[in-house]
Amino acid sequence: MNTVARSERWSGYALLTVMAIVVVIPFLSVFLASLQPAGTPVVGLTWPERWSWDNYETAWSVAGFSDLIRHSLVIAVGVVPACLVLSALAGYALGTMNLPGGNAVAAFFIAGLTIPVELIVVPLYFDLRSLGLTNSYLGVILVEIALFMPFSVFWMRTHFQSTPTSLVEAARIDGASSATILVRILLPLARPSLMTLGLLVFMWSWNQFLLVLVLIQDTTKHTAPAGLGFFVGQNSTDIPTLAAGTIIVMLPILILFVVFQRSFIAGLLQGAMKG
Repeated sequence: MNTVARSERWSGYALLTVMAIVVVIPFLSVFLASLQPAGTPVVGLTWPERWSWDNYETAWSVAGFSDLIRHSLVIAVGVVPACLVLSALAGYALGTMNLPGGNAVAAFFIAGLTIPVELIVVPLYFDLRSLGLTNSYLGVILVEIALFMPFSVFWMRTHFQSTPTSLVEAARIDGASSATILVRILLPLARPSLMTLGLLVFMWSWNQFLLVLVLIQDTTKHTAPAGLGFFVGQNSTDIPTLAAGTIIVMLPILILFVVFQRSFIAGLLQGAMKG
């Protein structure tokens, strides 16, 4: 038995090591390319002979990343809190209450996970244009909230379903209302799940490219990924500068993950153990 457990542990370590290498090497390759002198041809994983940090300054000023990042933050700040609040309310209702048609509603949300954004982006453009919401951050925020809600509701419903029913029943016997049970009892216990969901939604919102490109055709309102796409088209031969721009776009997500990695991993492990 000990031999089996040891072999499983080492096979797990080996798998994690391979996955880490698969993730780290491309990132390291882009980072090292961004430190090459501007205009230098880069092939594969190449250590720079002279570290050139000027590429970041050039990419920042030429692409206008100060405005692009601000636009991305405006959208993310509008999307993340709304998704957390709505999914917590819907997940609480669908996960702890015996609602008429609750399973059908939950199935409806789960079905939303199968709809790719590429399939609906063109109809969305015409619908939003008729409402005067194209070229506006509000239109993108509303669409992203709707796009991320199926997974968010599924995530929070799964969490609340795994909450001991005795905890909720005891609170109801004590006279607590549904709102009190949610705010004072269940939400504090759901903090890891909410933190993980918030980071995932922020990452998805930040990385939206096609949706923003179609709904916001005014280049002065583009977000960081969309702006990076135009920047790539204008500087397709300067690989180090393009790599610097890529790192700039990735940096906010990396910072958030480093700061909240414990909460993120705790939420994932909590969901895995409960599932």
